[in-house]
Amino acid sequence: MGFHPLDIIVIVGIALLLFGPKTLQSLSHSAGRGMSHAKDMKDKLMKELPVEELSQFGETFSQIPTSPQQVAQKLIGSSLKSDEKKEEAEVTAEPAQE
Repeated sequence: MGFHPLDIIVIVGIALLLFGPKTLQSLSHSAGRGMSHAKDMKDKLMKELPVEELSQFGETFSQIPTSPQQVAQKLIGSSLKSDEKKEEAEVTAEPAQE
């Protein structure tokens, strides 16, 4: 849902007629400074954020099931893993008893 280039030209033309060239130039200059200031603030914020902690949170959050099917798969998968661990423990415990 963007602007078509013709739409932008019409909007700029109407603004030029309403405000005049000097005012329009001043408004665009102020808007440019505002965008530059916003970019600087974003860069400063990104430097201060603990990116490693956020990535760990993202990994943990992606492991949370969001549907009943995912819950069932996690439960089945965890029960299979626990059964495999029990079998491995039994196999390693048998030779020790002999």
